[in-house]
Amino acid sequence: MKVAVVGATGMVGEVMLRVLAERDFPISELLLVASERSVGKKLEYRGTEYTIIGLDDAVAAEPDIAIFSAGGDTSLEWAPKFAEVGTTVIDNSSAWRMDPTKKLVVPEINASELTADDKIIANPNCSTIQMVMALNPLHLKYQMKRIVVSTYQSVSGTGVKAVQQLENETNGIDGEMAYPYPINRNALPHCDVFMENGYTKEEMKLAREPQKILDDRTFSVTATAVRIPTAGGHSESVNVEFHNDFDLNEVRQLLSETPGIVVQDDPSTNSYPMPIHAHEKDEVFVGRLRRDETQRNTLNMWIVSDNLRKGAATNAVQIAEYLVQKGLVVQQTSTIS
Repeated sequence: MKVAVVGATGMVGEVMLRVLAERDFPISELLLVASERSVGKKLEYRGTEYTIIGLDDAVAAEPDIAIFSAGGDTSLEWAPKFAEVGTTVIDNSSAWRMDPTKKLVVPEINASELTADDKIIANPNCSTIQMVMALNPLHLKYQMKRIVVSTYQSVSGTGVKAVQQLENETNGIDGEMAYPYPINRNALPHCDVFMENGYTKEEMKLAREPQKILDDRTFSVTATAVRIPTAGGHSESVNVEFHNDFDLNEVRQLLSETPGIVVQDDPSTNSYPMPIHAHEKDEVFVGRLRRDETQRNTLNMWIVSDNLRKGAATNAVQIAEYLVQKGLVVQQTSTIS
């Protein structure tokens, strides 16, 4: 496959390249694409040096697959241009997620919905991905009614500037701030921008995206998203009410048998998920499984995942792998090398 990585110089783009290499994705030609200020710079992939090109040149090259991680505005403008020349776009921004004409895909859950006609495919929000990964098998068995989720999200979810802010503050260095307040030794109930209803965009993503991925509007989600001073990995406290009762041992068994899920749930040995252990791993880790003793048919759980991997890069690459395996992307013939 001729593959373009759009936003190759960003945090997710760099992880994307690592994941493509680790998973030995079939690449015959690689196009590394970034903004004009990065054009001409060099990046290495599997021991070979590549020159960054611009978006116009990337479209002209007619790649088979373009994986985007370059922001919503870039995706809105350029994804259709790639699609017009026959490229299948997998977009990591929020630009297309809630578009009713576009699929929102977590491969373990709904990749089977994809067809060869899907030229722009949306990658869900990082916090959404890990939550639905853990909830999907339970929803199929017990039928969810209502979810209350509070997230504890790392600064890497904001980007390089936020990671640098945390490092500067930790080391007592004055520097540019990504947040309106210090993040070191602090917690900010402010992920993304505030909306008219008082929620942030991140919180509304958590409320809306699971319904689309699971193709079910009968359950509801309410969310509070908090930024904490960890460098990587998102954590979530999830309270989920089901229509049907459950057995905790059966819940553990269902989760243990779900591909991509690792259960860490043994209080006697202090075994529970933590972002420090999820770092650079593709699995979603689930623990602290216990009944809500104040309400019937309700479960408390703790979910942790590396937000740059399964929450972004790995999920996108898995979508690309599925497309190739199922023959939904066919190599294009192009006169431009």
